[in-house]
Amino acid sequence: MARERRRRGAAAGRGAEKGGRGPQAARRERGAPAGPARACALLALLGLALGAAGLAYGLYGRWRLGRRVVTPHPAPRVLPAGSSGPRAAPERFWGSYRPHVYFGMRPRSPRPPVAGLMWLRQAAEARLRHTCEQSDGLPGYGWLLHDGLRFGAQEIRDRGLTLRTEFVKRPGGEHGGDWSWRVTARPESAGEQSPLLSLLFYVATDGQGTLQPHVEDTRLVSVTGTSEELGRFNITFHKPTTETGEALRYASYNHLEARSPGLHRLTDVVKSSLSNRFVYAAPGEAKRRYFAVDTDRALPGEPGQAPHSHLLLHQVTLTLPCRVEVTFESGSFAERPGSLVGAALSQELAGHVAAFEQRFEETFSLARKGFPPQQRRFAQAALSNMLGGMGYFHGSSVVQSAHSQHPLPYPEGPLFTAVPSRSFFPRGFLWDEGFHQLLLARWDPALSREVIAHWLDLMNAEGWIPREQILDDEARAKVPPEFILQHSEAANPPTLFLALRQLLREPGQGPAELSYLRSLFPRLHTWYEWYNTTQAGPLPYTFRWRGRDQDTDLFLNPKTLTSGLDDYPRASHPSPAERHLDLRCWMALASGVMAQVAERLGEPAAEYRRMEQVLRDNALLEQQHWAAQLGMFADYGNHSQAVGLEREKVVLGPGQPRHQVPTPRLVRVVRKPPQLQFVGALGYVSLFPFLLQLLRPDSPRLGSILGDMRSEQKLWTPYGLRSLARTSPLYMKHNTEHDPPYWRGPIWINMNYLAVGALHHYASLEGPYQQQAAALYQELRANLIANLHRQYRESGYLWEQYSDSTGKGQGCYPFTGWSALVVLVMAEEY
Repeated sequence: MARERRRRGAAAGRGAEKGGRGPQAARRERGAPAGPARACALLALLGLALGAAGLAYGLYGRWRLGRRVVTPHPAPRVLPAGSSGPRAAPERFWGSYRPHVYFGMRPRSPRPPVAGLMWLRQAAEARLRHTCEQSDGLPGYGWLLHDGLRFGAQEIRDRGLTLRTEFVKRPGGEHGGDWSWRVTARPESAGEQSPLLSLLFYVATDGQGTLQPHVEDTRLVSVTGTSEELGRFNITFHKPTTETGEALRYASYNHLEARSPGLHRLTDVVKSSLSNRFVYAAPGEAKRRYFAVDTDRALPGEPGQAPHSHLLLHQVTLTLPCRVEVTFESGSFAERPGSLVGAALSQELAGHVAAFEQRFEETFSLARKGFPPQQRRFAQAALSNMLGGMGYFHGSSVVQSAHSQHPLPYPEGPLFTAVPSRSFFPRGFLWDEGFHQLLLARWDPALSREVIAHWLDLMNAEGWIPREQILDDEARAKVPPEFILQHSEAANPPTLFLALRQLLREPGQGPAELSYLRSLFPRLHTWYEWYNTTQAGPLPYTFRWRGRDQDTDLFLNPKTLTSGLDDYPRASHPSPAERHLDLRCWMALASGVMAQVAERLGEPAAEYRRMEQVLRDNALLEQQHWAAQLGMFADYGNHSQAVGLEREKVVLGPGQPRHQVPTPRLVRVVRKPPQLQFVGALGYVSLFPFLLQLLRPDSPRLGSILGDMRSEQKLWTPYGLRSLARTSPLYMKHNTEHDPPYWRGPIWINMNYLAVGALHHYASLEGPYQQQAAALYQELRANLIANLHRQYRESGYLWEQYSDSTGKGQGCYPFTGWSALVVLVMAEEY
């Protein structure tokens, strides 16, 4: 714009010279002083130019700041390219890394072929099972045994039948080796009429690679294929047998070759191809019509969309009991001792089961502690479900910065992580993952180090890590659209420091572990500084979660999703004056771990130690967060206790029929104006100085906390510590009409794990509360173990949370993320 103005001004000057009359002559004719006017014009032009330049610079600065959210961290990646591939890590290349399906496998590759199982119990209506859905209402499913590396055995209970799915991997060649599946189906009750069951095994590409079917009559016998990281391979669908390996008398076969818009639409593709025109005609039995895959039909709503995936599916329909095996054989495995099927597969499975059970006892010592076989099997299943819930994802988040007008794609990359729930949350969550790794680090420290590295490699130049990882179409298919976008000011509790602290305690630290820490350190430092700068509170050494809901009309108490505690009561009116106790305690933990890492590496550690000492200073902690009138540690902010939800009053207009009036909304009413004060909400947040072991063993505040914990009117239940005291004004209160209480009473296992660990810690230290802590430790530990085992036995699942009044599991299931920490409670590993 400035250049255009200058060009126009020059042209006007030249035109005046040609006419023999310049601007100055014209002004003189009008009697105007030429000099000052020209100076004013020049100053005006200069001002416009400077304004334009300033605007351009401001826009550039905003664009540059906006782009930083998608700028990768400048330090070398902890995991170099190819570190998850078949040559660098062949033993982990293939795995059950598709946690959202009941049974499936994939390699750790960006867009690989995947394999999976669907099944269909033949009835009047076709109910296809594939992805883990709570709406399926299965009585139970989950891994019974899984070592995270070589094998797994899972039991799935559907109505009228039980499936046992097993896999074994065999190393060899240059592309991750072979694997074999065994699926055994039995009727639920021996006396029942044998149901007709269809097992549907498939392989599908994800944008690259080729598949070639080999069909005999109507049976898909095998598939040969190629891909970038797998080379050539062959998948064989073996004929079904009895459980003893004898050939079945009869089975019907169907197959499907289809194209899909992507892996996230595989279920829809198969459902759309089903037809019940087929007849099961076993000799000597009545003929039965059954549903089977027929022909590929274009999905509704997909016109013109190029298919992304090539699907080949083998369906076998049979009566129970039966067994079907599938083998994957790598083309580069030259000296294979024979196919891993039948007796050879049984032998391999038996060897892996024995090795797992021995390793489990060596790691957790549950038999030595006196736990009976039933409870040991429960603990094995809890660990196995976390290992069997590991996922490998590749793609990019959708993010937005406060400096960018529109969402941006985050840099594409991989993530190898555990997930909280295969049915409801089959993706990575930052604050969950630190708790997951507390368990996995005991079982396999190398696995835990790799997972932490994957998370830190997702960091951007500012030190931010998106708190929820929704990386591909399959992940996005399970997430409501409003939760897909990740905002760069949103933090999450830095629980990876819990896992790092555990890894630092591992015996036998050598050069490899030191090298690992050195590669982490630049990113850890940036992450730590990001919290200190972006989540700082209004006073020195205070902290405030950003990203609270700002709607003070509909929410009884605006949520703080970034804290991980969602609807836990905070200040009723969000403001910059807030001081959040839990975040301050997390930063004390982070400072201590950063100091340990720096000292281990010979890096400057003084500032980390100073920060840790300040944040652990009990006098300053009390000054900032002890509410003397309430007798507890608390948040501080602009708060009113006198709030409630009421229906809006509706005024009918003249002659307006009542049935035309919309249903009145439930809105918040503030009966007393807020003021800056401590927030009276006794619960998990109040316990944080205790949970993260910041209190001195002789602190009188420790005695107050132990008393509140043991009070049945406050936090104590026979099943664990409730999240919010019964005496709290918001105990079990809905946050909106359709938003039931979440962290307002129910029992959560991650916080109870921290509580048991803290009690164990204070029971080991001399002080006036040592015996009280020891007694509470024994009680709380016993209550947690008994209730989780009872609920697992009765329902078949570990749950997201547990009722504080009945102990029953509630929320989503199976939830073998941090609820699996019960294994460490049983093992007394804190």
